[in-house]
Amino acid sequence: MIRHLLSGADLDAATATQILDTAAEMATVAGREVKKLPALRGRTVVNLFYEDSTRTRISFEAAAKRLSADVINFSAKGSSVAKGESLKDTALTLQAMGADAVVVRHPASGAPHRLADWVDGSVVNAGDGTHEHPTQALLDAYTMRSRLGRLAGLSVAVVGDVLHSRVARSNVLLLSTLGAKVTLVGPPTLIPVHIAQALAPGTDVSYDLDAVLAQSDVVMMLRVQRERMNDSYFPSAREYARRYGLDGPRMRRLPEHAIVMHPGPMNRGMEITPEVADSPRSTIVEQVANGVSVRMAVLYLLLGGNNR
Repeated sequence: MIRHLLSGADLDAATATQILDTAAEMATVAGREVKKLPALRGRTVVNLFYEDSTRTRISFEAAAKRLSADVINFSAKGSSVAKGESLKDTALTLQAMGADAVVVRHPASGAPHRLADWVDGSVVNAGDGTHEHPTQALLDAYTMRSRLGRLAGLSVAVVGDVLHSRVARSNVLLLSTLGAKVTLVGPPTLIPVHIAQALAPGTDVSYDLDAVLAQSDVVMMLRVQRERMNDSYFPSAREYARRYGLDGPRMRRLPEHAIVMHPGPMNRGMEITPEVADSPRSTIVEQVANGVSVRMAVLYLLLGGNNR
């Protein structure tokens, strides 16, 4: 097993499959009366979040606690970071406290990689800038495999704001490794030139959502990250929804078995309509639940729970 999880590129097919298989075992814990395992008793997991987060932070906290680890939640707001403390000084503080694993979300792309140089424990990237979010890709892959029974050979359309999406980058890397065919879909202004081939050879790009629906086993809608946009990337929210939003009529063009995904939070009515988000095809709630199992698997394997 790898020491850190910083990128989807860190995972080969065997390691990724091991995580997914372990997550399937961890999922059985949720059905127990006592939802705890003693696997990481005595280990300390620090959630180091420099950006606001709800789903990811709570998911990692729940995962660590279900494995009986001690959890320290660190928020940049109200900490010494607000007084100017650097990431390295914060890392050295965590090192002195004996952190076995640091789960980090940071607005600067590459920050988890630097952190991994400064601490002895394992580092898990929970989202860095517009770069990557590998555990989101793992839980997405787990959800696809649970619903469709396989990953190899699936056609996955990743739709929307690819330019600002760390989720898209990690998914392209991981799904390609596991044998799925990925097509990036969106307006030309939101799909960087050459990104598809740079991430994974064989990845396609389309600027026409309607053209790819009939061939897609999975449609993954991305949130339009308006907070990261300093320029006008499309004429209006209404125009974006008309061209690239997933509504009822578009959903009905999908194959009968196809599923709809979204990493959340959603802009309902823009990239996805309530009819689609709340439909039986939607896996959005499942993705949240699966996130705990996948993150349990990641922490368990990184911290050597199978050797304890």
